Amino acid sequence: MKNFKTFFTIFAFLLFSFTHAQKMGVVDTEYILNKMPEYQEAAARLNAQIDTWEQDLQRLQAEYDQKRSAFENERVLLIGDQLKLREKEVLDLDKSIKTTTSLRFGKNGEITQLRTNLVQPFQDQIWTAIKEMSEKNGLGIVFDKSNDVNVIFLQKRYDYTDKVLDILLKGTKDKEKKSNKK
Repeated sequence: MKNFKTFFTIFAFLLFSFTHAQKMGVVDTEYILNKMPEYQEAAARLNAQIDTWEQDLQRLQAEYDQKRSAFENERVLLIGDQLKLREKEVLDLDKSIKTTTSLRFGKNGEITQLRTNLVQPFQDQIWTAIKEMSEKNGLGIVFDKSNDVNVIFLQKRYDYTDKVLDILLKGTKDKEKKSNKK
């Protein structure tokens, strides 16, 4: 069903473009992002943060496993309040692990928010460059082949990825020149 929707969407765009004489082009935003040094640096910082959080979670999990094992081994020796206290410690640690996992790695967790904050400025830059490039080249429609658009065949002349990248890198070089002059 998804392929049908994709096919229908592409077909509709093609039909629209032929009836309205629109030029189309394709860019690969994933390729562009991978060629942007600032994005690579930001992605490395994000990955370092994720690694730190994963290590913290692994330490919590090891502590939980140790306390749970000790509790299970000593359970028969514990009585009354001691039993309840140790059981509560193990349950609280388990709850802490689940909460931390959800807050950091969940659907709306900190990682999702950090990724959004990381990518958004670069997406805005790419969007501006695509708009500039499409206006210069008279394009009415621009597809992103890194998203779920199935590009089966593409002649190089319709791939505007390098032109968008040139616009972005030129902007970066201009900023560097201005900062070096100061």
